[in-house]
Amino acid sequence: MMLCKLSLKNIKKSIKDYAIYFFTLILGVVIFYVFNALDSQTVMMDVSSSTQELIDLMMTLLSGVSVFVSFILGFLIIYASRFLIKRRNKEFGIYLTLGMSKRKISLILFFETLLIGIISLIVGLGIGVLLSQAMSLVVVNMFEANLTKFAFVFSSSACMKTIIYFSIMYLLVMIFNTVSVSKCKLIDLLNGAKKSEKIKLKNPYLCMIIFIISCIIVGKAYHMVTVEFLTLQEVTDIIKPIIMGVVSTFFIFWSLSGLILRIAMSIKKFYYKGLNSFTLREFSSRINTTVFGATIICLMLFITICLLSACLTIKNSMNANIRKLAPVDANFSIVMNKDRYYDEFRRYGYNDSQIKNSHYTAKEMFELFNFDITSYFKDYIEVNIYATENLTMNHTLGSRLDSIRTQFPFLAYDTKESIMKISDYNQVAKFYGIDEYSLNDREYMIIADFKSMVDIRNIALENSEAINLFGHTLKPKYTSCQDGFLEMSSQHINTGIILVPDNIVDEEYLYENHLIGNYKTTNKKEIMKIENKINELDNNPKANEYLLPSGSTKLAIKEATVGLSAMVTFIGLYLGVIFLISSAAILGLKELSESSDNKERFKMLRKIGTDEKMMNKALFRQIAIFFMLPLILALIHSIFGIIFAVKILEVFGTDELLPSIIATAIFIVIIYGGYFLITYSCSKSIIKERY
Repeated sequence: MMLCKLSLKNIKKSIKDYAIYFFTLILGVVIFYVFNALDSQTVMMDVSSSTQELIDLMMTLLSGVSVFVSFILGFLIIYASRFLIKRRNKEFGIYLTLGMSKRKISLILFFETLLIGIISLIVGLGIGVLLSQAMSLVVVNMFEANLTKFAFVFSSSACMKTIIYFSIMYLLVMIFNTVSVSKCKLIDLLNGAKKSEKIKLKNPYLCMIIFIISCIIVGKAYHMVTVEFLTLQEVTDIIKPIIMGVVSTFFIFWSLSGLILRIAMSIKKFYYKGLNSFTLREFSSRINTTVFGATIICLMLFITICLLSACLTIKNSMNANIRKLAPVDANFSIVMNKDRYYDEFRRYGYNDSQIKNSHYTAKEMFELFNFDITSYFKDYIEVNIYATENLTMNHTLGSRLDSIRTQFPFLAYDTKESIMKISDYNQVAKFYGIDEYSLNDREYMIIADFKSMVDIRNIALENSEAINLFGHTLKPKYTSCQDGFLEMSSQHINTGIILVPDNIVDEEYLYENHLIGNYKTTNKKEIMKIENKINELDNNPKANEYLLPSGSTKLAIKEATVGLSAMVTFIGLYLGVIFLISSAAILGLKELSESSDNKERFKMLRKIGTDEKMMNKALFRQIAIFFMLPLILALIHSIFGIIFAVKILEVFGTDELLPSIIATAIFIVIIYGGYFLITYSCSKSIIKERY
């Protein structure tokens, strides 16, 4: 009982020491509960079965992510406990001097950890339950579902999961504390605060050489993931620049820890101005002993910036793409004349009957299955795609083929190009509400919206490469691809369609027929009934002999897009925020511990006449440099990381990248900047203590 009272008294007395620790624990509990309670919030939503499947998949993924998050938070809590124990070395030394056994000190720490854990859980769960109600509205908006009724929801499963996971973490902390106390020596505890970490001045020439080599290596890694991106084919090709970036980051911090003080000492006027010498020596002392930690924090910040930017870009771009790339209700297509390429389609798994019976258009095939298009569509158009083995990418790239093949060896250059009459495409463009085009008799053009392929095709178009098609020689009208598409999607997937004058097309080479239209109804439930009827046609016995048109509908695209973007957003936010909190908390706790150790040094400064304003300024600079150094390098890494991500995300579109980067910057300013200000405030309070 006495030890419990002493533990409670210690917590009250050391509240400044526990501020960031306590705040981080509560924040961790809140985030853990909110994201794991999403499935309870979705109970109140009226969603389709396909959307519910996506929600279930999202929750499964979030459960897996939660295990990973628990390891990160567990490491963070143990790391924080290490510094808190170090902060109280003198206190424990006094306890031992007064005759208290190490077992009782361990019990005091046990009760303190237990009390902090219980308080953190209660406060965190309370805030989490309240925030999860607001999150339910975010989920409803994200999945564009109808909120049938709003009710206060408490997720018992999320609560139990949070309690279990954090109980395991606290148990590990208690074990760690017990082991730490058992290894303590009285002399070290009493004199720990007086010990100053030695500043080993590294050889400046060696540091300079390592710094330059590290910059060259990281520069090469940047080049590999940006300029050489399209030539990276194997997983190992991606891993290599990652390893190069990690190793070079470590050695950049290692070399800077030896260079900064040396460079500053050589600039006498700067070094001896005010408290610069004190600030720089303190900083060098810290960075010397935390090179590995600074590397980890830098990489975590880098992952956070790229992850949040990429996830928010995917969400915003995909939602914007629905409006642009799915402008009508349905687009059905069917491959025709498969017997022309019999062997090819046999390899794809089609049987002889399906290949033989492939001379029907999409509309005709629906009618064969007793599905009348006119009964369900208010308006529609039919257009064709043509293809011939005499026009592949090998032919359209012309004289630039060899150089492009060398640069991009993975492309399927033997793939038949999609050919379309200009009048057919203009029908589609008018129907979609996008740009129409015109061609002269001996001209062709290419429409595409998949950026990497656009860039490759533009190499040939800029050279005005002619093509030979159906006995005609055509020159490009434009020296670059024009924006356009045929198939509806939530992504930019059009790698290229060759538009040609109507009069040169040989109808024998008809390859694909498209049926594009709008339903007579706009009611979602009625549309779902129509699409269910179409899906049920697969059960028709005729499906063994005839292949139904495949298709994409606005409703299906919208549900899949909304579900995927929500899934990516929640997982990205979950991991991104945890990484950001962990990075900031580790730095904050490290600085608080150092401020506690430095009280004697600041006391000496005070004795020699240094005013409080100057000391606070020195403290602010120390903490600012310590927080900013890993962030600056992380930002540099992120520039190239985002360029790499853009190449991956170009299928979704990157028009929304800037708003996503701004949103990510706001997250960092609020969380990382908030921890910085809390750390400075608490550190300033610590160095003002006088004994």
